[in-house]
Amino acid sequence: MSFIKEFKEFAMRGNVIDLAVAVVVGGAFGKIVDSLVSDIIMPMVGRLIGGIDFSHFYFDLSFGDYASMEAAEKAGAPLLKYGLFVNNIINFLIIALAIFVAVKLITKLRREEPPAPAPAPEDPQDVQLLREIRDLLKDQRAGNTGTPNA
Repeated sequence: MSFIKEFKEFAMRGNVIDLAVAVVVGGAFGKIVDSLVSDIIMPMVGRLIGGIDFSHFYFDLSFGDYASMEAAEKAGAPLLKYGLFVNNIINFLIIALAIFVAVKLITKLRREEPPAPAPAPEDPQDVQLLREIRDLLKDQRAGNTGTPNA
């Protein structure tokens, strides 16, 4: 029974729920960025470098003669798929840039909380003693000649 209670407390913490929301939103954001890279940016990059599609670049380690990467894969040839690696590097850089921009915007939009007031500095002991003496002298002038309770 204690295990279930502890698990419930753990699962209902704000941080765990925030993390779950972040994972779901992050997954959706990842799909958007993947589409941005594969459907918009990579075709433009390919066009800029002469219509080249990086995803089809490979090196055949068996030195066979295959018409395409798919044919080499079907034949079971060992391949270095460096074009896909280049695509993944570009994908990573774009995702990192998109996350950087998103975090920067969120930080800018977030309301800044006013700083907490600084605690009043505690007076040194000699200043406290001088204040007590001052208060005693005021009391004596006012006619209170009694001694303070210590």
